[in-house]
Amino acid sequence: MNAVDDEKPRRADGAPWRNFYGRRHGKALRPRQRSLLETRLDALAPPGVDWAENPERAPIDLAALFPGARDVWLEIGFGGGEHLIATAVAHPDVGIIGCEPFVNGVAMFLAALETAGAGNVRVHAGDARFLFDVLPDACLGRVYLLYPDPWPKNRHVDRRFVNAQNLAEIARLLRPGGEFRLATDIPAYVAHSLKRVTESGAFERVDVDPATPWEGWPGTRYEAKALREGRRPAYRRFIRR
Repeated sequence: MNAVDDEKPRRADGAPWRNFYGRRHGKALRPRQRSLLETRLDALAPPGVDWAENPERAPIDLAALFPGARDVWLEIGFGGGEHLIATAVAHPDVGIIGCEPFVNGVAMFLAALETAGAGNVRVHAGDARFLFDVLPDACLGRVYLLYPDPWPKNRHVDRRFVNAQNLAEIARLLRPGGEFRLATDIPAYVAHSLKRVTESGAFERVDVDPATPWEGWPGTRYEAKALREGRRPAYRRFIRR
């Protein structure tokens, strides 16, 4: 648990109170989507993330979660899951954990996952920081953050996910040589991220042409929307020193 959390009030379940920005629910779910949330989500959830289940925040056993996997990757805020599912299908020997607090996105993802049939995926339907709490040091080979909420107003800059505290956690979780990959279509977020990553001192930027997606990029619905509206995405890669 982050030391800052010790100074904050607690929720009813004992978990630290943390600001969370953005929507958790959208339009009403279809019956099929509700059914998938009720029947599939618990089976895909990594054990020990829920505070009531693991108040000591003991690290979870990723080898038991993904038996035989050569590596474990994390995607933070997977939206509808297009990239997550394509990556899981392309790399069946890698365990992939996706975090997404937006219920409608999780429901959309579960329907697509059922069609794809990938068995190397686990899902935390909530704030990624609670998953960070229980992941052991240097356990990940790759972390994706794709099209995060840009919070474009100056007074909301502190709400951006790329900040000193989250970067410190990502650096802790990545093994040396592991990659942090960021995609965004907002130039101000690119500049903000480069500044924060440089300030962290934990990463080296390795992308050569940020306008070119990395190999195997499947595209996402957010990217398609950006391109339709005339925005050019940037694809950044950073290596954990």
